[in-house]
Amino acid sequence: MNDVRIDKWLWATRIFKTRTIAVEACKKNRIMINGVNIKPSRMIKVGEIIQVRKPPVTYSFKVLALTERRMGAKLVSEYLENVTPPEEYEILEMNRISGFVNRAKGMGRPTKKDRRDLEEFADPELYDDGFDFDFDFEDKE
Repeated sequence: MNDVRIDKWLWATRIFKTRTIAVEACKKNRIMINGVNIKPSRMIKVGEIIQVRKPPVTYSFKVLALTERRMGAKLVSEYLENVTPPEEYEILEMNRISGFVNRAKGMGRPTKKDRRDLEEFADPELYDDGFDFDFDFEDKE
């Protein structure tokens, strides 16, 4: 197998839950190779770096092997290598920290205005984009 469609590979390596979501991500210009937005039918090869934009972070994966068949999570590391720069994780951590809303005890429930402000701040569309797993990038030694 010399090349595979990007949407099939993204689904098979469990980056997206369904192939449909992988196709939508390509159409929304969230998938790039060498900084160029690509179509779902784009064929990929071993060694290419794929950038997956999941606001506010852009993850980068190096293709180690090709597959069209979905696999268990334990086998994913044989097919891709995470090469996301540490700066991206700092952005993610800053976003996670700043997203924490600390209400003083006894303030009661949030008002409608508070809820709307909170929803506007943390737009759910940005966080539910079909990723199949949470990335665990802690060093395991």
